Amino acid sequence: MKLRIFTEPQQGATYDDLLTVAQATERLGFDAFFRSDHYMRIGPGDPGPGSTDAWITLAGLARETSRIRLGTLVTPATFRLPGPLAISVAQVDQMSGGRVELGFGTGWFDGEHAAYGIPFPPQNERFGRFEEQLEIITGLWTAEKSYSFEGRYYRVVDSPALPKPVQSPRPPVIIGGFGAKRTPRLAAAYADEYNLPFRTLSDTAEGFGRVREACETTGRSLVYSVAQTTIVGRDRAEIERRAAAVGENPDTLRENGLAGTPAEVLEKIGKFAELGAEHLYLQILDLQDLEHLELIAAEVLPHVR
Repeated sequence: MKLRIFTEPQQGATYDDLLTVAQATERLGFDAFFRSDHYMRIGPGDPGPGSTDAWITLAGLARETSRIRLGTLVTPATFRLPGPLAISVAQVDQMSGGRVELGFGTGWFDGEHAAYGIPFPPQNERFGRFEEQLEIITGLWTAEKSYSFEGRYYRVVDSPALPKPVQSPRPPVIIGGFGAKRTPRLAAAYADEYNLPFRTLSDTAEGFGRVREACETTGRSLVYSVAQTTIVGRDRAEIERRAAAVGENPDTLRENGLAGTPAEVLEKIGKFAELGAEHLYLQILDLQDLEHLELIAAEVLPHVR
């Protein structure tokens, strides 16, 4: 099990905030720094400085870190055309020396699309575009010569398929979600990792099972992972203080997330590991509380196997 730090900067964070957290992530021994890919705050509250762009952020962090993996949970297919996205990810992979992972999804938050003039087609079309983008992006990365594609939504003609990423055959692709049919099929066909965010242990077992069944058809094996909202404290007062700072109920998070003392959190991490999770994305919402990361690094990370 590898622990990864996962941030939600659309809730209020500058690039400098993210740089501080990413460098702490590396210094403290975590495996990776991931961020969401959103252009607007989700839910009520001060919109703050406005969301930073995910791939511009990761390009900067690629030059300011040296070890940790870097990626998105997840980039919406609605935000970018497949060719330019393939170029962006490949270039950041080069800039990082081969440390990038692409978390990729259909897109769901219609409000941010309306706010920034981004088309938001119906769900069936979003899935159709998502699948074609998966085919094009992975095709561009792995093509040995020129690359062409003819689909319902996209057409690629004699692309030079450059630049190439450093990682071979390509950067890992992460597909997530709790969908019962299309998500398992697409994960089994295109993904290197299947991620199930913010679900209970029983839901996680069910979701992993569907994807494993789909992988029997394709003959591919995946990394399985989960994302959990995380609050860790040495005692109840510290847990409650950290939960209040991000508007969460600690008792609810104990049940539906990852909250409690280091011992309590380790027990639940062990249960996710028993289900087959190899990566755990710790969703950290208060990016100013570096002592939180230090506590997890000191009291949780060394005991995760």
